Amino acid sequence: MKHINKSGFTLLEIIIVIIIVGVLASLALPRFFSTVEFSRSTEALASLTAVRQSLERCYLQRSGNYNGCTLANLDIENPTNSPNAHFTYTIGGQDATSYTITATRNTRDGGSSSSTIALSQTSSGVGRVGASAFVGLQ
Repeated sequence: MKHINKSGFTLLEIIIVIIIVGVLASLALPRFFSTVEFSRSTEALASLTAVRQSLERCYLQRSGNYNGCTLANLDIENPTNSPNAHFTYTIGGQDATSYTITATRNTRDGGSSSSTIALSQTSSGVGRVGASAFVGLQ
């Protein structure tokens, strides 16, 4: 009688492996996506720094006053218009000695419009705060 060599996997073994991979993926993917989203904050921080430096130059040109310094009249291009930009930028709360630059995550590639990073200049110094996906930003 011939002995048939059955090498390979059974359907049950393949299904068990697929279930294990699915469970591992369901645990790892949310963490991966939140890490990717948080890493996009580097784009915003670099742009906030560039806008802040340009605001300081505008401040000096206006003899020590931030009023009138807008994204349209700064000496840099609006970072919102950069190709593949993940944020929109606004300047608000301006007076003679203070301002707030806000980077708001756009929603075209899965971001949340409630995810923001704000950089504030006041007479007491500079502060930075994140909201939603960027809440832990220092």
